[in-house]
Formats: sequence, C-alpha cells, structure tokens
Amino acid sequence: MYRRYLMIGVAAITLAACTGSNDGEVDTSMTDSAMMSGEPVYVEDGPAPGTQADLVVNVGDRVFFDTDSSNLTQQARMTLENQATWMAQYPSLVVTVEGHADERGTREYNLALGERRANSVKSYLTALGVDSSRISTVSYGKERPAVPGSSPESWSQNRRGVTKVE
Repeated sequence: MYRRYLMIGVAAITLAACTGSNDGEVDTSMTDSAMMSGEPVYVEDGPAPGTQADLVVNVGDRVFFDTDSSNLTQQARMTLENQATWMAQYPSLVVTVEGHADERGTREYNLALGERRANSVKSYLTALGVDSSRISTVSYGKERPAVPGSSPESWSQNRRGVTKVE
C-alpha cells in the first residue's frame, strides 16, 4: 500500500517537472522564495537537495499508524531513521510534523490522537539525534484526509504522520 502511495507521489512530481518548461527540459529557474514557499524545486537530475520534494522522493515524508494508535511500526521507524539521516545532511532545515487520523471518531478524539502521533514522530527523530528545536508539531485530526473515502484502505492512508520542510 505504501509503495502505491509513493508511486502516486513520484508520478505527481514527475508531471509537475514536465510542465515547468516548453522545450521538455526541467525548469531550473526557481528562486529562493519559491523554495521557501514549500513548492517543489527541481534541478536537472531531480528535486533540489534539502527540499520537500527531495524528502518525498528520496526518503519518504510520511509514516502510517495502526487504528487508535500512536505507536510507531517497524516500517515507520525505518522511514524515520532515513529522515533523521537526511536531516543531518541539512542542519539548518526546520520541519513540522503533522499528525492525522482517519474519519472515525469525534473531532476532539482525533485531534488528540493526531497530536500523539505527531509527538511520537518528533520523539523518535529526537532520539535519533535531531535537535528538538528543529521540529514543531501540529495535529489536524481527521480534517485533512490524504485519501477520500470510508473504507479500510482509505482509513489506513489517513492514519499518518507527515514531515514537512518549513
């Protein structure tokens, strides 16, 4: 399931890169202000190092949780270990970890669960050596689903923690 989601993200990034220029080449004219806006920045061979697009394509920006849980799975730990290694390469980067929940449960319950998930990600990254001052957290509860729908498949994609480069 994670691979399919990753492939969709790679396809979206590829399409965005293809639309950047009329002659079929990747547009490399992005400015620092574009980088700071959170929009993908591309260089000739892929996303610019240290950007959100780089994190998504080369590391993975999200981890998934079991129902009603903020415990990290083994796969989540592996992804976060890769994120910590990546962040060590860019010591001035600051990130926000978003906590999300699926649509089931009350708004209040899901906001609290999203907060626990975001804090779980932050705690693990901090334990791996990332300075806690570089990581902020926010919970969106069930308000920002990644995948619409009311099925076990969509719920599993919406129970997540997402690392965003600021």
